[in-house]
Amino acid sequence: MRAMKIAAGLAFVAATFCTQAQAQPYPARDITFLVAFAPGGVADTVARLVAQGVSAKLGRNVVVDNRGGAGGNIAAAAVARAAPDGYTLLVTTTALAINETLTPGKGFAASDLKSIAIVASSPECFATGEGTPAKNLAEFLKSVQGKSINFGTAGVGSGSHIAAEYFLKVHAKVSAVHVPFKGGAPNMNAVMGNQIELLATTLGGGAAAQIAGGKLKGLGVASAKRVSVLPDVPTYGEAGYPFEASSWVGIFAPANTDAQIVSTLNAAIEGVMKDPALQQKLVAIGFDPMSGSQAQADAMFKAEVTKWGTMVTALNLTMN
Repeated sequence: MRAMKIAAGLAFVAATFCTQAQAQPYPARDITFLVAFAPGGVADTVARLVAQGVSAKLGRNVVVDNRGGAGGNIAAAAVARAAPDGYTLLVTTTALAINETLTPGKGFAASDLKSIAIVASSPECFATGEGTPAKNLAEFLKSVQGKSINFGTAGVGSGSHIAAEYFLKVHAKVSAVHVPFKGGAPNMNAVMGNQIELLATTLGGGAAAQIAGGKLKGLGVASAKRVSVLPDVPTYGEAGYPFEASSWVGIFAPANTDAQIVSTLNAAIEGVMKDPALQQKLVAIGFDPMSGSQAQADAMFKAEVTKWGTMVTALNLTMN
């Protein structure tokens, strides 16, 4: 009988301990930001800025782990399969929305992930060498009508590739050949060296500094309004083409993550994004800081999946 009482007592203690452990408020340990691209890139830069702020707000370390490869799909797949406990999160770019249509055999779907926040956005842009006579996108497109031009991007299947090819072929009706480069720097060097006529990139990919410094000529930005870092560069809309496309950085969790955990993360991230010092850093490199509710992030992401899917399908692009 005494042995039974002792066993019952131990079971009660164990159950109480488990209940208390489960009741620990989130977060109870370190959080990992699994970044879908290599160190030093756009996603990595933004991830580290946000991680520092979230760590301060939640009182836990936020570890940045770069897991690049397959256009962002390796990290995305890992988070989609991770435990939905809020401790393994994905930091990625517009590539996540693009890949839903572009890479059908990637092993996961966008629905396997839950949007937490979209934190920064940088518009696509066209730039050319400083010696090009055209002063803006309208003049450039007029000068190349009836000709075939080369445009360069940092890679096949990137947002810049898809947005530029779709715009040039569908909207501007210009014959254009895509020249992919291995990275943004070789791409910019090629247009500055007059090896290609046109550069397609995002302002956040380093182009903003080169345009501001006069080494590149900004022809237009694919945004609703001019950007503060380059106020003299007109929008595509001002050239007569109401086309908008941007590269954003977002944070995602496994799909079944508890709503309260997602809300806690969203609130922390939103608070971080309202910091004037952080906003200034992002604007300086060509990004617009963003904040909003989880529902707003989710709505934006779903709209982006549809938008980029339309462009990928129109261009008949696919990658495996």
